[in-house]
Amino acid sequence: MSVNSASATFVDRHIGARRQADIDSMLKAVGYGTVDALVDTAVPNGIRQDVALRLKDALSEVEVLAELRKLAAKNKTAVQMIGQGYYDTVTPAVIRRNILEAPAWYTAYTPYQPEISQGRLEALLNFQTMVQDLVGLPIANASLLDEATAVAEAVLMMRRANKNKAAHDGKTVLDADCLPQTIAIVKGRAEALGFEVEVADLSQGLPDGVINGVVLQQPGVSGRVFNHAAVIAAAKERGALVTVAADLLALTLITPPGEQGADIAVGSTQRFGVPLFFGGPHAAYMAVAKGLERSMPGRLVGVSKDDAGVPAYRLALQTREQHIRREKATSNICTAQALLAIVSSFYAVYHGPDGLKAIAETTHSHAATIAASLKAAGLDVLHTSFFDTVTVSVPGKAAAIIAAAEAKGINLRHIDGDTVGVSADETTTQAIVAGVLEAFGAAAVDAAAGTDTEFALDAAVERSSGYLQHPVFNTHRSETQLLRYIRRLSDRDLALDRTMIPLGSCTMKLNATAEMEAISWPEFASIHPFAPDSQTVGWRELITDLEDQLTEITGYDQVSLQPNAGSQGELAGLLAIRGYHLSRGDDQRTVCLIPASAHGTNAASAVLAGMKVVVVATAPDGSIDHDDLNAKIEANKDVLSAIMITYPSTHGVYDADVREVCDSVHSAGGQVYVDGANLNALVGLAQPGKFGGDVSHLNLHKTFCIPHGGGGPGVGPVAAKAHLAPFMPGNAATWTEGNDVPISASRFGSAGVLPISWAYVKLMGAEGLTEATKSALLAANYVAARLNEYFPVLYTGEGGLVAHECILDLRGLTAKTGVTAEDVAKRLIDYGFHAPTLAFPVAGTLMVEPTESEDLVEIDRFIDAMITIRKEIDQVANGDFSVENSPLRHAPHTASAVVSSDWTRQYPREQAAFPVHHLKQDKYFPPVGRIDGAAGDRNLICSCPPLSEFED
Repeated sequence: MSVNSASATFVDRHIGARRQADIDSMLKAVGYGTVDALVDTAVPNGIRQDVALRLKDALSEVEVLAELRKLAAKNKTAVQMIGQGYYDTVTPAVIRRNILEAPAWYTAYTPYQPEISQGRLEALLNFQTMVQDLVGLPIANASLLDEATAVAEAVLMMRRANKNKAAHDGKTVLDADCLPQTIAIVKGRAEALGFEVEVADLSQGLPDGVINGVVLQQPGVSGRVFNHAAVIAAAKERGALVTVAADLLALTLITPPGEQGADIAVGSTQRFGVPLFFGGPHAAYMAVAKGLERSMPGRLVGVSKDDAGVPAYRLALQTREQHIRREKATSNICTAQALLAIVSSFYAVYHGPDGLKAIAETTHSHAATIAASLKAAGLDVLHTSFFDTVTVSVPGKAAAIIAAAEAKGINLRHIDGDTVGVSADETTTQAIVAGVLEAFGAAAVDAAAGTDTEFALDAAVERSSGYLQHPVFNTHRSETQLLRYIRRLSDRDLALDRTMIPLGSCTMKLNATAEMEAISWPEFASIHPFAPDSQTVGWRELITDLEDQLTEITGYDQVSLQPNAGSQGELAGLLAIRGYHLSRGDDQRTVCLIPASAHGTNAASAVLAGMKVVVVATAPDGSIDHDDLNAKIEANKDVLSAIMITYPSTHGVYDADVREVCDSVHSAGGQVYVDGANLNALVGLAQPGKFGGDVSHLNLHKTFCIPHGGGGPGVGPVAAKAHLAPFMPGNAATWTEGNDVPISASRFGSAGVLPISWAYVKLMGAEGLTEATKSALLAANYVAARLNEYFPVLYTGEGGLVAHECILDLRGLTAKTGVTAEDVAKRLIDYGFHAPTLAFPVAGTLMVEPTESEDLVEIDRFIDAMITIRKEIDQVANGDFSVENSPLRHAPHTASAVVSSDWTRQYPREQAAFPVHHLKQDKYFPPVGRIDGAAGDRNLICSCPPLSEFED
């Protein structure tokens, strides 16, 4: 297939198997003469789009970067003093270049295979320790999506975890000084789930009525800092749980929430070295009191041991994952913000406790100088106890002051016509302070006048406890030390920069350097999400263009890029369906049909949208059981809200009956949600918005090349037909009740990574995108054809073909030999591979997705590894060694195990470490052996080991 000459070089680099000889070899194995013939058989004719994608001609890398420069130039950088939960910060260059911009970190997958994830797991454990120390609570998770949604998760957690019978069903009370976007998010979630939320000024005490949980903000959005201990005590006396949304930098100076009695602390780690990014991605955090850890949403890194007794890290309490608990999951969150959490953890390692405190003190000093100077000029400063934010009453003059500051290149917060907010941060200087004061018509007074008198922090809130005492936060003071620590951790991992990651459903393909390049340009990275529209023209042009391109690709009528994860896109789509039914008076339509094979986030998202989940059975061939579907539709026809289907199916097959399923649901008055997780098998070939879908979410971190980052960032846009468009996500910063429910804290979610997907679409063009889809189908069917005789392919569609992935069934081999799918997954590590998806969607199987980006040499290397492993399984079957004493059960093999003088195993060292010849020249040794997960869950340790253990 010909490709526009301007893009040929990039398409050649993105698609791995481009040589005609390689394509012919793969086609021969599959049994087809051309790629188009294979595609025509695999993809049902009834869903094929009849016209090519209408996208502009593809651009070269040079042209795309030039276009991005033009868009960046339309943004206007400024001194960002708007605050409201977002602050400018300095990303240390050593962290920016060697983590944020380093493929060893950003191409890693979620650490579900912990033996090859020890580096990023250690960095995330540092993150958890950092949070626990600063907030004064014993258990923290490894990040959430953003602060506002983290508060929403805390509210739902309080409602689940409150054991006080009298308070369990009571209202949730939010402090009026919470961030506006937080209040909007919580109220939106509450409306769908049907519980009461009251907003009150908690500095005046608790409101009347039965209270389930209370949310406080420290410091408040106004900047106010006050001692929460009395309010927290009063809430607990009334049976309520308490959450404090706290600023980590402020907590270096302020008494932490845990010491004041809070049950939960949440917040953002953005100001720990993560750029503003026009609103995201930013890692939120959550920490909880003892006893609540098993109810906490998100991922939790814990300490366990490997099979040699060596301490090792893993994700703890994994039974909370959505694909296991489904509609009973604690939340619908699947991804996190791992890459940004790692950046913030290294920021704490870089600065240490003294450095962080010095930044906080300087920030507070600048704010105090502003306050003292404004008061001296006769202005009314509304709060005397604050950390970084000064709120000033300027009757009738707010707009003029905001404009005067903007003219000096400074953005202030326009609260209302009479009130202005000024937020200092790490980047604030005396010159900036002077510019702010000039905008108010004031002159600077001696800084000491602001810090030694009435604008000092209230002694009642000053922190006295220590934090970040572990050596990791006190050792890497020189850049040389830090650089080597970063390298040491990255060397313990296995990411896409080293090897193919053949994960089914997760699409680990190329994240091209040219696509990544623009995200750290200041004109994109240093823009506040609430900056004036006049300063964000380039950002909004890029976003609108990307939305238009995704609308064309999917066949829908409107796209919102706000959801900052696939799970949040699911929720947005289901809330749109809910809003549509309510607008028509169909408030009884609350049932959501979900196939038994669906990803667990589907069920969890449906529950969060206020729906009741009804499961539809799976037929023996992996498709939807139509008899059961029709029975469920008939039984619920008057209350049917929607069906959620994944296409191609979770089993990696193009089901030919998808239009029939859609028509059946529509005829009963329901809507069709098409989960777009597998859109990379459709782009250019079929459009869900044209074959029956009413709404879908997409995964830009899969199909459209945003890297996974070790478990985030993600972007999960929601695409909808015109009748659902009025119910798409609203803007949390300007939201009022009764309007469209916002999904994320900022209007455009994780905008900072959108240039990646924009660049990908521009570089590929319509023909390149379509060819990528076809190449992914060819690669998956090649793997299936080559491996079927060794590991039977469980499900196939037309012509015995699969879509973009295939499920290898090991259950027969397990029954015969005892070798499990997990044994094969761990053994692949010895061959230098990340394992395929283990035990999903079918237990005892492996789901393989080679993607279009892998070349034939790498695909064959994986196939050869799997065939060699099958020979080792046959050795077990033949009695050469028992499964307990096999290289499969002892895998993965560390270097220390292989060189040990105590080697007593029934197979030779060479088979353990070098099962195929090429590994002798290029070998990755995992840092630990197989990890005992159960031990880690029984003895939950989720922070850096105690100093005594470290010293031992």
